[in-house]
Amino acid sequence: MPQDAFTIGYVAAELDKKLAGGKISKIVQYDRDSLTFIIYTRGGTVKLDICLSARACRMSLTEDDRPVPQTAPAFCMLLRKHLANAGIEKISADGFERVVAVDLDCTSEFENLKMRLYVELMGKYSNAVLVQKGIILGALKTAAIGENTKRVLFPGAKYLLPEPQDKIPPDDLPALEEAFKYAAGDMAAFIANTVKGVAYSTALDMVETYGEKISAKNVNRYICGGQSNPCVTFLNGEPNDFKVKCAFGERREYPTVLEAQTAYYDYLYKKQTFTAAQKRLQSALASAVKKTEKRLQIIHSKLSECLGAEEIRLKGELITAYIYAIPRGADSFEAVNYYDEKGGKIKIELDKTLTPAQNAQRYFKKYAKLKRTQESVTAQKADADEKLDYLKSIEAHICAAEQLSDLEETAEELKGLGLLKEENRGKKQKPKITPFREFEIEGYRVLAGRNNIQNDRLLKAAGANDIWLHTQGYHSAHVVIVCGGTEPPDSVIAAAAEICAYYSGGRGGTKVPVDYTRRKFVKKPPASNAGFVIYSEYKTALAKPDGHQRENRENL
Repeated sequence: MPQDAFTIGYVAAELDKKLAGGKISKIVQYDRDSLTFIIYTRGGTVKLDICLSARACRMSLTEDDRPVPQTAPAFCMLLRKHLANAGIEKISADGFERVVAVDLDCTSEFENLKMRLYVELMGKYSNAVLVQKGIILGALKTAAIGENTKRVLFPGAKYLLPEPQDKIPPDDLPALEEAFKYAAGDMAAFIANTVKGVAYSTALDMVETYGEKISAKNVNRYICGGQSNPCVTFLNGEPNDFKVKCAFGERREYPTVLEAQTAYYDYLYKKQTFTAAQKRLQSALASAVKKTEKRLQIIHSKLSECLGAEEIRLKGELITAYIYAIPRGADSFEAVNYYDEKGGKIKIELDKTLTPAQNAQRYFKKYAKLKRTQESVTAQKADADEKLDYLKSIEAHICAAEQLSDLEETAEELKGLGLLKEENRGKKQKPKITPFREFEIEGYRVLAGRNNIQNDRLLKAAGANDIWLHTQGYHSAHVVIVCGGTEPPDSVIAAAAEICAYYSGGRGGTKVPVDYTRRKFVKKPPASNAGFVIYSEYKTALAKPDGHQRENRENL
């Protein structure tokens, strides 16, 4: 939801209730547009996230842990200097404007100071300004005289609030009723353009709530009535927005606006972090795939050159067979090819500076070189094919990933291959062991690996008589039906096959062949790549890819 004054008012009131009386313990600036305050309150430690980016400006609580930057920007250092251990006295919204004021008690052993942090949540003009006695101490985004701005936001200047909107305050009912006399067309647009502190999306909710009965009184009651129905709305099964009031469509309700906002933005953060991590792994892998494919092209080219090796050998033999008939100094001669059943002739080029015997030896040497090259390059081709297949298997798992934990072990796998660098030089932490994807099908546990490393671990964990599944002709997750000494029905095997097909390179197909067999018939060759196995005594089922309400989908 756009951070209009209507929404911000609720958020500020709830933040005041939760944080007033708390003490600021730590301040972190993760990037140029975000600040995080770690605050000790009576209810425990709380993280206040202030995001001032154009698309997602907000004040919200968060539980996400992000790596702390090694250096702090100047504004963050200023806040730490003045606000370390400061008490929060009050958090309030400024009327129907998109400005939140945080009143702070910065009392120390030597002085008693009162400061105010203004948080301006105005899209691309969002800012945070620290003020003492009306004078600016510092701002996240400064603006001096002559920078084509209506306000000076520079240390030492007097702080002025942003110019108010030229609209009707929602608590001015007479003015609203007068304006509604001329309402026409798109009522949501009319309300958003007429009423102060209301975004178009909020106006749409009003129109949807009241329908044709929308009036000045309805608008006044909706905004100033003090009632809320906080929720996160969904679109196509995914969180789409959070709202102060909403009684329509797919949604999940929360006790407070603050909790709904936190849940929504935490989901967005996880989604953005996952997408960035996925792209990082795909980029690192794409480089290795490209290099391996280029190597294979060179190998194929060399193998093509070796295809004529037998003809080279034949020419050497024919020179030897007809050596008595070849005059010295000849540059070529024709001989009957005694390997040709039709008795055809073959023309043989000669080096006229060499004797016939030396020409024969030249052909034999060339043949021997081509054979050695062929043997060597054939081995290289097998190695390159195996490597490319392995890289493609990693690629399939990256594409099938649905959340950040799906990628963690894959990242370690790429680091082990030297394809991905460590993000920092600090102490290396042992990666967390992520659980398998788990499903319950008709009382049977069905487990699926998230990556090659998990596939190996799943194979070790499976019992000898458990059912093991893998797609035929596609890279996929290893899937295991935990049988527990029983014989699963065909419907369970069919469902497990659908899960296997879903987490495979054949996900986009309608019918994917899936092989299944007992775990005891699956072997992992020594020194083979992660996730690679051989199997026998198997059957094949055609399955339609289906995730079966997968448990790992992080929709809040």
